[in-house]
Formats: sequence, C-alpha cells, structure tokens
Amino acid sequence: MLKLYGGAMSRASIVKWYLEELQIPYEFVQLDMQAGEHLKPEYLQINPMGKVPGIVDGNLQLWESGAILLYLNDKYGQTSLSLEQRAELYQWVLFANSTLAPGIFTETTRERELPRLFTPLNQIFEQQPFLLGDEFTVADVAVGSILAYIPMMLKLDLSAYPAVLDYIKRMSERPAFQKGVGRRP
Repeated sequence: MLKLYGGAMSRASIVKWYLEELQIPYEFVQLDMQAGEHLKPEYLQINPMGKVPGIVDGNLQLWESGAILLYLNDKYGQTSLSLEQRAELYQWVLFANSTLAPGIFTETTRERELPRLFTPLNQIFEQQPFLLGDEFTVADVAVGSILAYIPMMLKLDLSAYPAVLDYIKRMSERPAFQKGVGRRP
C-alpha cells in the first residue's frame, strides 16, 4: 500500500486530497515535526532534504508535492490526455508551487503579485469551471489547494476576483478536499 508521510499541517494535505479524489488506498504516516521525526535517518532515506510530503509506492520513494501529484496522475489518473494536454497540466502544477504559492505567501511581494496572478486566473474561471476546461484534473488540486489556503491562513480580500472566489468555494466543497485538507479555522 502507498504510504504518504507528512506533518499535521503540511503540504501532505495536498497529496491526501488527490489520493482521495483518485480513491487510491493509502496509509498516512504522520510525522511529529516538532519532535524532529522528519530529520531521523529512516525518513531521510525517503527525502534526504528532511521535508514533507514524501511517499513510498512499492520501490519508489518520492518527495516534493508537485512531483508526487504528477506521478500519481501518471500512474493512477483516469484521464487520457495528449502530450500537449499533459504539458499544460504540468505547467499548472509547477505554477502552483513555484509562482502562485510564493506570490501569495511572500508578504514583501504579495501586493504586487496578487493582481498579476489573480487577474488572469479570474478571467480563466469566468470562461471555464476548471483550469483545463470542463474537466477536474490534478492541476486543480495543485492550484486549488494553494488558493484554498488563503481563507484558511491569510484572510485576504479577494472580492475583486469573484470567479477565483467561486473556484475556491467549489474546490473546498469537494468531498475529497474535505477528507484530504478539511476546513481549518
């Protein structure tokens, strides 16, 4: 059985959400980050960087939430996408981790980055329900999870982006999101 390693409040919840969407059985191994369990030799064999999440799936040991999401999509996903569609999907997963998350969570650049990121996202969600059109994909897990953290953690005023707000609401109401991420105060 696939094992997912993570902390109580970590990006492992993103992977949990996608595993729930895929309905793949998995074991969640919660590491006590305060006690340094993520820095013990057993876990460092999975991720030598000592970060979570990490997975073990058979002989594969993999870390970085985006890489894990893409792997799970390639192995267990139920969509048949062309090479070009997969490239677009990869683009969104990488965007979530390398552009969107830093743009939102880096306080010193947030004011400048928010309009740059949210204006085109709002335009996309005015035209279609999901990032790739009418179909929910792993791209929505990657981007949707980062966006869903805003009302949980930052309480930013996003009223200028109603389509983004609607998207966040729809993503956070998905049953798999509730099981994987849940609602945090």
